[in-house]
Amino acid sequence: MMRRRLRHLPLPLAVSAALLVVLVVAGSLVDGPAGAVGAAVGVLLVVASYVGSSLALAWADTVHPKLVLSVGLLTYGGKFALLGAAVFAVADSGWSGLRMLAVAIMAGTVGWVGAQVWWTFRARIPYVDTEPEPRSGRGGAGRIPTGAWKE
Repeated sequence: MMRRRLRHLPLPLAVSAALLVVLVVAGSLVDGPAGAVGAAVGVLLVVASYVGSSLALAWADTVHPKLVLSVGLLTYGGKFALLGAAVFAVADSGWSGLRMLAVAIMAGTVGWVGAQVWWTFRARIPYVDTEPEPRSGRGGAGRIPTGAWKE
């Protein structure tokens, strides 16, 4: 069940891998080894952030679909707080790879979101759940609610 909820991941991961290579090379040309490290860390932070969110949301959806909003808000709030604290800590250090770190975070975010949007518009996602729900002892479980069929 989780695999079905995470089938969007391969395309953004491939785009992120390509961006990692391009930005590490660009970072080494612009700011030397520190720029290459900054670019790598920036892209990897974005990947870790989005993969973590995807895993948390997929887990919440398998437990109970009503958990998705609250888990999503907690996940996004927590990751932005941690990312902000990390960026401010590095900004105060005067590290020479900071410029490429910022560029890589921005490029990685645009690349990931663009790839996920592209995948979403081209994915064949059914309007109703095509897998039957397991029957439980409660009456009515597993039935399709009225109005769920699109005519």
